[in-house]
Amino acid sequence: MTSTATTSIPASANSAASPFPPSHPDDRVIICMKWGTKYGPEYVNRLYAMVRRHLRGEFRFVCLTDRSEGIRAEVQCLPIPALALPPGIPERGWTKLTTFSPDLHGLQGTALFLDLDVVIVDDITPFFEVPGEFLIIHDWKRPWRITGNSSVYRWRIGAHDDVLSEFLATQEDVRQRLRNEQAFLSEVLHRQGKLSYWPADWCASWKYHCIPRFPLNFVQPPHIPKGARILIFHGVVNPPDALAGRSNGNWRKARPAPWIADHWHE
Repeated sequence: MTSTATTSIPASANSAASPFPPSHPDDRVIICMKWGTKYGPEYVNRLYAMVRRHLRGEFRFVCLTDRSEGIRAEVQCLPIPALALPPGIPERGWTKLTTFSPDLHGLQGTALFLDLDVVIVDDITPFFEVPGEFLIIHDWKRPWRITGNSSVYRWRIGAHDDVLSEFLATQEDVRQRLRNEQAFLSEVLHRQGKLSYWPADWCASWKYHCIPRFPLNFVQPPHIPKGARILIFHGVVNPPDALAGRSNGNWRKARPAPWIADHWHE
C-alpha cells in the first residue's frame, strides 16, 4: 500500500545532480510511491532489494516521494506529480493516478508499479513479458467484478494519460461513485478494451491465500501459495505484522510467519 495522504509536492530529492542515466524507451522501470510518514525508508530499500534479487537483467527503480531521507542510492527519488484533491478527503489511493501523467519526469519505457508493502518471493521477470497494454491484479474479494487491485500494475509510461485527465475533469462525480483509484482505473481501461489481468496465481493475497482456513489458522502457520511470485498485503496487516503474527483487528487470525524475513530484507 501507499502512505498517508498529503498533497504538498516538494522539489526533487536527488535529481538535481542526478547520477542516473537518461531514460530510454527500452527501459524497464519499477515505480513505487511513498508519501507522508506511514511507511519508512526501509520499505523502499527492502522493495528495491527484493526486485534486485528477483528481476533478471537491468532496470531503473524510481520512488515518487516527498521524503527521500534514508532511501538507498540505487533508488531514483522524484517528486510526486501534483494532484488537486480537496483538503480533508479520505485518501483512497487517488494519488497513484499521477503515475499516468503525460510527462512523468521524462521517464520512458515499460513501468511496473509495486506497492511498498508487497513481498516478492519468486522471479518477477515474467511481469514484463506477458502481453497486454495494461495489466493489473484481478481483485479477489468479488471476482465477478472488473475491478483490479492496484498493488501491482504495468503500463507503457505516457500511454494512458487520458486516465488522469478524465479523473481531473470528473473527480467530484468519480469520488462519489467509486471508493478508490483502482475502481476508477479499472473502469476506464475496461471501457477502452485495454484492461487485462495477471495470471491468477502470480499475485497472492496474504489475507485470502496465505492464511489457512479456520480453524487450521490457529495451528498451522501461513504459507506461500503454489505459483505465487508476489504476496499482497491489503488491509490492516503489513509484512512486519505477518512476521510477528499480529492481526491488528483483522478477523483472519494467523500464526507468526518467520519465513517472511527470508524475503523481506535488504
